[in-house]
Amino acid sequence: MSCHQEKDILKEWRESAPYWAKHSDTVRTMFAPITTALTSAADISEGQIVLDVAGGVGEPSISISSVVGPSGSVICTDAVGEMVGTARSEARRRTLTNIEFTQCLAELLPFRDSSFDAVVCRLGVMLFPDPAGAIHEMLRVVKPGGLVSYAVWSSRDSNPFFGVVMDVVSQYIESPPEDPDAPGAFRFAEPGKLARLFAEAGAIEVCERLIKFELQAPITAKQFWELRVELSDTLRAKVASLSPEQLKRVAQEVEVAGRTFFAAGRMSFPGQVLIVTGRKLPPCYTEAT
Repeated sequence: MSCHQEKDILKEWRESAPYWAKHSDTVRTMFAPITTALTSAADISEGQIVLDVAGGVGEPSISISSVVGPSGSVICTDAVGEMVGTARSEARRRTLTNIEFTQCLAELLPFRDSSFDAVVCRLGVMLFPDPAGAIHEMLRVVKPGGLVSYAVWSSRDSNPFFGVVMDVVSQYIESPPEDPDAPGAFRFAEPGKLARLFAEAGAIEVCERLIKFELQAPITAKQFWELRVELSDTLRAKVASLSPEQLKRVAQEVEVAGRTFFAAGRMSFPGQVLIVTGRKLPPCYTEAT
């Protein structure tokens, strides 16, 4: 990926930052099961020092801060300063004292080797310009024997949270075929794809688990449409090309298509993610260990 493309991606995320701040409570609720699974996979416990890469507006860092407690600490990083600012403000509002914030690229972490007990990344690596480079960096900064854990979306078909909207929008706007290796939500949906990058980076005991859960939040179908459009720069760009009449029809059709997921007056979509974890080579490790 060229430097120009990387700058374009960061620009898009800066434009999205206010919307992620606006919907932060809803996103925290929706993705809570992913945070729980990721925290468990990384074996995070009280007193540890944890790095959260691409922590956005503060999650899962804020949730992890309660797990490590006052004797531990969390550093939340993101490439977008506006995201970091929102996360810092939320931590301050909650009077959290065991969490710090740093703006940086995942591929250029400004930390010394072997600084953290665990490193996590929730739904971020799919969008990195250089995923392999990011994995190398995360393995570099975790302590020998420590775990690095990623959560990535499984297939589009198993995540109607995305499909309900895109299936309708695609009837109005033609989209080019997706490059499976380009930044995008389902870049690592193929089982084993991210795990192979872990192994190539030198991680041991690489493990991949499929997690099934419910994306739940106290929002209506109309609020869901607003949330999906605002959180996705790609979707915002697409609907911006629609006429007011088309936009109204699309919103109505999305509400009809997603009706079964709002049967109880609140959102509940089935979802699936892959949790991929690898361990940094400990000292004196041998294959027989």
